[in-house]
Amino acid sequence: MTGRDKCRLNQSILFFAVFAVVLFAGVAKAAARGSRSLGRPNIILVMTDDQGWGQVGYYNHPVLKTPNLDRMARNGLRFDRFYAGAPNCSPTRATVMTGRSNNRTGVLNHGYPLRPQEKTLPQALQKAGYTTGHFGKWHLNGFRGPGVPVLKDDPLSPGRFGFDEWLSVTNFFDRDPLMSRRGKFEDFKGDSSEIIVAEALKFIEKQSSGNSPFLAVIWYGTPHSPFLAISPDKAAFGNLDASSQDHYGELVAMDRSIGALRKGLRDLNIAENTLIWFNSDNGGLPKIEPETVGGLRGNKNTIFEGGLRVPAIIEWPAVIDKPRVTKYPAGTMDIFPTIAEIVGLPDSALLKPCDGISIRPLFAGEIGPRTKPIPFSHTGRSAWIDNDYKLLTQGADKFELYNLAKDPAETTDLYADKPEIAKRMLKAYQKWDRQVQASIAGKDYPEGYVFDGPEPQRRWSDSEEYKPYLKQFKKRSEYSKEIK
Repeated sequence: MTGRDKCRLNQSILFFAVFAVVLFAGVAKAAARGSRSLGRPNIILVMTDDQGWGQVGYYNHPVLKTPNLDRMARNGLRFDRFYAGAPNCSPTRATVMTGRSNNRTGVLNHGYPLRPQEKTLPQALQKAGYTTGHFGKWHLNGFRGPGVPVLKDDPLSPGRFGFDEWLSVTNFFDRDPLMSRRGKFEDFKGDSSEIIVAEALKFIEKQSSGNSPFLAVIWYGTPHSPFLAISPDKAAFGNLDASSQDHYGELVAMDRSIGALRKGLRDLNIAENTLIWFNSDNGGLPKIEPETVGGLRGNKNTIFEGGLRVPAIIEWPAVIDKPRVTKYPAGTMDIFPTIAEIVGLPDSALLKPCDGISIRPLFAGEIGPRTKPIPFSHTGRSAWIDNDYKLLTQGADKFELYNLAKDPAETTDLYADKPEIAKRMLKAYQKWDRQVQASIAGKDYPEGYVFDGPEPQRRWSDSEEYKPYLKQFKKRSEYSKEIK
């Protein structure tokens, strides 16, 4: 064998050795990722309060920067067509908890209580061995007015619906909040978003040292009015009106808290198999500059896209290892069914009829058209989204039809021009609506009727439960105007 032949042989041996090492490392990494994905993930549900679809940096907002949400989007599955369950807060929260349209659950509007007869996600995960925690805004116990601490003996507290730990207030909350830790009042100083993330991380750290997975629900009070931000957070918005400066300043702090949450997971070495699902609870607010909905029609409390479409990201590195943007239509009603499939919950964990679907297959790649329309029903107005088309009514049996793929701003009503599509969608919507009316009457429950409960939309300042605390609350600026 010549010297040249020996050299070629050595090069070949070296090449195959390197190839084998790289191949083995790749197989090992894939196997490790596969084994982690088979295990039950930790789950974190994060929801902002009144953040519009356009209020993120990754949509090139003209003034707002959200570097931490942008990083999360680049590392996960970003939704361009994700829908809140309703155009305001309590109803959407009910859809997250149940996988059902808000009207089925009795949460017809903000300040309506969630019926105790509903089956909830945290209850199901508790039975599956998860430890559960809620942090922030609750607004499913029937009280209106600025958020006050949830009372220990509240029959509709987060604990009643399946949370082992909770640090919660009844409604929206801002800087320096007074909160309730399982009924014990605690006074905090600082930005509300950063406070609840810090508290959630304490819960997460405690759970990560054990063997059971956790569910952490983080429901912000930001950027709901009243707006209050510190000077550094609103410095970039000095050319806006005072209200808009504070509004966007709150979002800066919220985004910073997202960074703290993600870093906390990495520091605990649990980020890889932790699923974070981020979204807003309804569309953006009017009277904020620059506008909040990214050019869509309508705002919060409307059933147009600006009132329903919200920013959303799912990050789960162990499974979503090829980040991408999807135009697949999904919504908050899909959260419970998706997690049920991931965890392997029994079919009985969800109360039927269930309006959401599992989008777990979407994590691996695009899956074609949605097989089940997304329904909305809120204060006499309804919408029915079937992939590209959206049927809606604002009452009085007058319907409109829009092609969202071609006309996301809903400028051209096609109801008269597309009679076959309109007829098909109207028939499907009316069938669903009849079913919902039976749900409202309690026909979905084993008892066949609705238990008596508190009157909806009560103001805590007028309730017997909170009378002993009014003198204490009167001294706080966020409550003083509420108390007569």
